Amino acid sequence: MSQPDDRTSLEVLDFNARGASAANARKHYGEALLDAARSDDRIVCLTADLTLSTETDLFRNQLPERFHQVGIAEANMVGIAGGLARSGEIPFVHSFCVFVTRRCYDQLAMQVAYPRANVKIVGVIPGLTTLLGVSHQAIDDIALMRALPNMTVIEPSSPDQVRAAVAAIARYDGPVYLRLKRADGIENTDDSASDFTIGKMRVLRDGRQGMIVACGMMVEIALSAAEALSLEGVELTVVDMATIKPLDPALVDLARQMPLVVTAENHSIIGGLGSAVAEMLMENDVQAKFRRVGVRDTFAEGGSTAYLFEKYGLSAEAMAATVREALAKPAS
Repeated sequence: MSQPDDRTSLEVLDFNARGASAANARKHYGEALLDAARSDDRIVCLTADLTLSTETDLFRNQLPERFHQVGIAEANMVGIAGGLARSGEIPFVHSFCVFVTRRCYDQLAMQVAYPRANVKIVGVIPGLTTLLGVSHQAIDDIALMRALPNMTVIEPSSPDQVRAAVAAIARYDGPVYLRLKRADGIENTDDSASDFTIGKMRVLRDGRQGMIVACGMMVEIALSAAEALSLEGVELTVVDMATIKPLDPALVDLARQMPLVVTAENHSIIGGLGSAVAEMLMENDVQAKFRRVGVRDTFAEGGSTAYLFEKYGLSAEAMAATVREALAKPAS
């Protein structure tokens, strides 16, 4: 029986702590990558000793000749990927979000973004979704990757959107950062996500008293907050902004119709989706109240996702409270 090849006893503990439903969850990303690779023999897979956690065991088992286990060496992995891309292959590189961005940022800049190499950077464990604390919590990765010229940044919100995003970035010629939540056994069917297009938002709910722009795990939470507020007579638009860079310019016209825009992300409020939306709206002279839901300017600690989201203001109730406060405050 194969064992998780995660790199430390803490990572094995985190894997086990996620429970049987997570351990037995369908590997939507792994299946989508394998499908893409079977359709395009240029696709190769690299991982930094995190095969099981990144769902790349499916690729390893089915296409071993195109699978590269580089060991605990993200910087080297990115350098290898840059070389493979220059040779005509399409490398997908995998690690935890924090390891595949912050730990090898110079290599990402010089070996991938600067030459616009056709490398796909895939990170798992976004934001506050790990028991392992600050060393494993990626609360700045979107900010880092947004700052790199030529880099596209995508965070899907559902298994269906993960599959559609993988297919889209496999066809796309250029560097991409794909930020993924690990499979947890929760199947949120989202047929409309199959229409995913890089750079296009999806409007999931219509309302004229405000708008929540969310990405990744926060999309479902935004819908829950909007449903709760609807019972109070407050109708909100909810936008799934899966492509964080480049942002869909259609957001500007939609925001002009709203008295309030709230962004929601499982990331620091500094430099991520909230900053990207604020920059776009300000540069286009959109006049609306604006709030950001996300990790404030702080580090967190290890804990369950539910506990951390509640403590650090990422819950549906915290989001609803943000909307209530903003709508109650007189416009200046």
